[in-house]
Amino acid sequence: MPFSPRLVFVTASSRKEARNLARGILEKHLAACVNLVPGLESHYWWRGKLDKSKEVMLVIKSSAEQFESLAGFVRKHHSYECPEIVAVVPREISPGYRSWWDEVMMLPDDGKG
Repeated sequence: MPFSPRLVFVTASSRKEARNLARGILEKHLAACVNLVPGLESHYWWRGKLDKSKEVMLVIKSSAEQFESLAGFVRKHHSYECPEIVAVVPREISPGYRSWWDEVMMLPDDGKG
């Protein structure tokens, strides 16, 4: 059964939190791959004030079909009151990578998550 690929961006407060989120997401088969990109400095408005923090970005290779489950998992296990969860549609994907992504997203949940 085909799926609609999505790149989902989530920021985390630390590498430890990012690694824990990535592992849980993968164990539940909510994504084919999660990249951790450390070294972000985020600047944003929070509760009426400008703020900044060091963060780690998770780049999650998932699907539209898994988005709600993935977002629910992140909200449940994230330390932030309002975690960033943003999905975008990839415009182009190399055929070999898309084939691998398809294959991994079709694997059944092993029941361990």
